[in-house]
Formats: sequence, structure tokens, C-alpha cells
Amino acid sequence: MDNLRDTPKKSDTMAAMQRPSQEEAEAAVRTLLRWAGENPDREGLLDTPKRVAKSYKELFAGYEENPEEILGTTFEEVGGYDDMVLVKDITFHSHCEHHMVPIIGKAHVAYLPDGEVVGLSKIARTVEVFARRLQTQENITAQIANSIQTILKPRGVAVLLEAEHMCMAMRGIRKQGSSTITTTFTGEFRDNVNEQVRFMSLIRAS
Repeated sequence: MDNLRDTPKKSDTMAAMQRPSQEEAEAAVRTLLRWAGENPDREGLLDTPKRVAKSYKELFAGYEENPEEILGTTFEEVGGYDDMVLVKDITFHSHCEHHMVPIIGKAHVAYLPDGEVVGLSKIARTVEVFARRLQTQENITAQIANSIQTILKPRGVAVLLEAEHMCMAMRGIRKQGSSTITTTFTGEFRDNVNEQVRFMSLIRAS
């Protein structure tokens, strides 16, 4: 499934082989500083290229992580529990693939177990895997749901993301405070509107 680790295509493999060096990344930052009208040789910016390259490695670490490894360990001894498992208010930070500026929001993720459950922190880590890539909100939402459905094979998955996009707040129409909501439902959540309503009610409960 190409939404998990994004199964390498030929073009992806070539891109990985041609990954720039640290020095090339720093040189690119220096070019952008000059393009913005700055002097990369002034004292305050001397170490900026190195800092930016280092921060990009952290901000986009999701390309190096595989949700199959995160969600692969499950627990069967759950006392027969088969009702909804909901992890809500998972804060995340991503970057818009169109302008490379931040997307800041919260994720709410639920699934209906089918005999096995996964550690709660693994759900949050799965959100992080896909958030730490260049993204659209729609894509993150679908990737989270599809990866949990494919790997855990629960009876259904529900994902809701609500986020503010800095590409709208900082540039263009500059509408601060507006938020975008996206959802994906699979299995029983998709087929049973009552489960969707219950999911939404639990998210909004104080």
C-alpha cells in the first residue's frame, strides 16, 4: 500500500540515491538567504545554514520512519475488550507541500479492535510519522487511517484532523485563526453512521 512508507517507486529510489550532502543543503540555505535579500556572511547568520539543515532533518524525520514497525507490536490479553479505543487531542506539526510553511493542529484517532490492541503511544507516533513530511492535510488524514487499518486490521478506523495552515495565516489571504477539518472513516465507522456520531461526540466531550 503506497500510503504506508510510500512504497519506493523508481523515481523515489533515484531521489534517495541522489540525496544532497550536508554541505549542499547548507549551500542551498545560503542561496535562499541571498535571494531573500540577506547577507549570509553577517555575524547573526553565519551558523544559520547549519542550523536549518539540522532542523530539517528533525522536522522531516517521517521519511525515515515506517508505521509498520511502530504498529507491529500488539496485545491480545485485553479481557475481551472490543469497544472503541480513542486517542484524542494529539498535537502535531507538519509542513504544507505547496509553500513549505507550518500546519499546526490536533489529531483525533479511534479504532474498533478485532481481538488485538496496540499501545496508545503508538497511535500518537503514527500521527508523527506522517506529519513529519511535506503534506496536505487531506493526505495526512488518509495515511493515518489507512496505515492503522492495513497493519492492525481492526473492525474500523476513524480519524479527524483540525489544523491551522500558516500558508493562509501568514501569506495570501492572511486569515489568522481559520481552521480546516478533515475526516477519514474505514470499516464499521464508514458503514455505521451511529459509530461516526459516537466518535464525534467523544471528541467534543469535555
